[in-house]
Amino acid sequence: MSGKRATRLTPDQRREQLVGIGLEMLADRSLDELSTDEVARRAGISRGLLFHYFDSKRDFYRAVVRAECDRFTAATQPDDSLEPVAWMRAFIAGFVAYVLEHRQVYLALVRGAAGSHPAVTDIVGETRETVARRVRDGQRRLGMPDAPRLELASRAWMAFAEEAVTTWPVEEADAQEELCAFVESSFVSLLGLLDRPGTLAPR
Repeated sequence: MSGKRATRLTPDQRREQLVGIGLEMLADRSLDELSTDEVARRAGISRGLLFHYFDSKRDFYRAVVRAECDRFTAATQPDDSLEPVAWMRAFIAGFVAYVLEHRQVYLALVRGAAGSHPAVTDIVGETRETVARRVRDGQRRLGMPDAPRLELASRAWMAFAEEAVTTWPVEEADAQEELCAFVESSFVSLLGLLDRPGTLAPR
């Protein structure tokens, strides 16, 4: 008796299905551990047919990472018509909510070892730069002056925010609201220091 017959999908639908399966599997494994054989099996197709839709395993990896990074950047894009404070809070709320909901995939891809994976370094780097630009945009929207170290400070804040969101005890009541407030205060405090270079006493 033959195995499970693949559902007939359009090429775009099949690619989307395969990428979706890849993203689901990344919840408990690294990118290098993502088996195209298992992806094909879960989709009900042969491994050879999978490579009809993707030129290589590297091409498949890139499609999976690109999909995740696109979802992440979309979730952290506020409505540009919002007032500055509302814009900043929407950006932070989107960041926090997305990472909490997709914590393991985020750790595996955007923040984890995939960031240095030769197949996807450029995609992860572009994503991090997109989010860093939003940090700098938020700083300017709040009326904080431009500063020579703004780009460096934006990346430092991202590292701080990532650590907070990926390690925060979310089981407690109102944890997400408290976390958003904490990340927001760090945004204002850290980037606000750019306007006060003499805050600390001289050594």
